[in-house]
Amino acid sequence: MSKPSFSPDPPLLDYRTTPSGRADGADDAQRTSSPPSRRRHRHHTRLRPLATKTSGGSGLKTIAAASVWLALAACAPAASTPPAAESSAPASSAATDPAVAALGGRIVFGTEGTYAPFSYHDAATDELTGYDVDVARAVAARLGLEAEFAETTWDGIFAALESGRFNAIANEVEITAERQAKYDLSVAYSVSYPVVIARADDDRFQTVADLSGRTAAQSPGSNWGAKAEGYGALVETVPGFSESVAAIKDGRVDFTLNDALAALDYFQATGDSDVKVALEITDDKVSQGFALQKDSGLLPALNQALAQLAADGTLAQLGQKYFGQDISG
Repeated sequence: MSKPSFSPDPPLLDYRTTPSGRADGADDAQRTSSPPSRRRHRHHTRLRPLATKTSGGSGLKTIAAASVWLALAACAPAASTPPAAESSAPASSAATDPAVAALGGRIVFGTEGTYAPFSYHDAATDELTGYDVDVARAVAARLGLEAEFAETTWDGIFAALESGRFNAIANEVEITAERQAKYDLSVAYSVSYPVVIARADDDRFQTVADLSGRTAAQSPGSNWGAKAEGYGALVETVPGFSESVAAIKDGRVDFTLNDALAALDYFQATGDSDVKVALEITDDKVSQGFALQKDSGLLPALNQALAQLAADGTLAQLGQKYFGQDISG
């Protein structure tokens, strides 16, 4: 898959299903209200060019995408300790940073564990893995810390952070002004854009203006629900993405809004042909980073570690591992 520039004319993703039934390829996309059954097989898919609509104003574009290994599984017990992170020299100033030293050699990240490909359990090993999980492990290694993970649902993840159950959230937290006022948010380690998912036979969504007055199914407290409302949509709250898709198929709602990368993973993993990506809103970029308690003191060290991981190519390598492209922006 070619690297997305996220410039005014970014390439688009291919969500089409191949003849073999595998997809060529949602914040809510793999979030479910109850743990999904664990898949004991891998999806190895090859993506092909596809012309599709975009609201970015540049008309039809194509992208040639590469093979991606995918696995989706259920949430494990509330806390898990992964194997040692990838070898990486600690940041020179981390050893003397008082906020880092106060952690006592470990940093705990809150994550869902059910949001592939960002935070999920490997179908073969049941090990917690994913892009966000691997970025968190790499950051911990840079800080000379052991990374641990506490798994929780999205609707309770910020409350758990505030209560001190963990030190940071590693779960595609969108960087917004509202959240920055309440939490310490790191620099971005992933960049994407919203997509509209609708019935396969629904051609009403040609531009963002077509979302106004329509009904969208969104998870409670998600940034995608807030964005849908910002586009003028009426939001119906549902527990997770599977319920959103069911509501679309039943005709109870018109669409759901989600992350382009998460939607890509959903269609690759399921090959669902009853719904489609009806519109890609490429001019509305979204950036994701870690969230910490306000004035935690850890933000400078985490940002320094992320800068080093960007500079040495680690973030690009992790993007290639899960998406076939660098998504760090």
